[in-house]
Amino acid sequence: VHVIQVRLTCLRLNALPGFVMCFQDTLFPYIKDNIKEYLRTHWEEEECQRDVGLLRKQALEDSSLDGVVPIPLESGNGEEELERVIQAVVDNVRWQMALDRKTTALKQLQGHMWRAAYATGHVKGEVFEDVVPAIRKWREAGMKIYIYSSGSVEAQKLLFGYSTEGDILELFDGHFDTKIGPKVESESYRRIAESIGCATNNILFLTDVPREANAAEEADTHVAVVIRPGNAGLTDDEKSYYSLISSFTELFLPSST
Repeated sequence: VHVIQVRLTCLRLNALPGFVMCFQDTLFPYIKDNIKEYLRTHWEEEECQRDVGLLRKQALEDSSLDGVVPIPLESGNGEEELERVIQAVVDNVRWQMALDRKTTALKQLQGHMWRAAYATGHVKGEVFEDVVPAIRKWREAGMKIYIYSSGSVEAQKLLFGYSTEGDILELFDGHFDTKIGPKVESESYRRIAESIGCATNNILFLTDVPREANAAEEADTHVAVVIRPGNAGLTDDEKSYYSLISSFTELFLPSST
């Protein structure tokens, strides 16, 4: 484990290294387990219909892919037909999730489902105890803190807005998702740096995914790989190559002022 000592003006975090509850273990299973009931409850709402419309359009674009589930239009012929359409949406969403798709249609529906779950208290973002004190300290030292995650910006804000530490959105200066580009492509990190007005070599990126770390390094960004319970294991080469931390308290970030 190495202590990171670099002159920085910006600190960019993957959304997950600071959180016990992650998308794979909690949020994605929530979608799979609750999507049918959510659709039945919210079907007549304009927002839900927009979500279904986007999924239907995506299904048409995916028509040449193996296993794609088309979503038929409703003709208003009663409850039995409605159930068939809802089941088609459920099957399409689960198919996309099984393939780890990042389509806007899928992300939008997921974000709306998570919003409802957070608002009703069914889901909370559980924060590792070192996270909030560390980020407050970094901000006091003049750091700017940004989130970059494959989860949508809306999903990120829900995660941090309904955390076990309360609403901690004020700790972050901005949010990015894959609309800026894939996390495994170096150009994405250059775009973010340009967007926030910060040179890439003045940014530290914290992640738990080596492929993301490699892409960030290619963009001349400093990187540390965060080891947390439940994270995928690293190879011996990755352990020896990357700077590793298991707590945000292991970072020494000198003042940017």
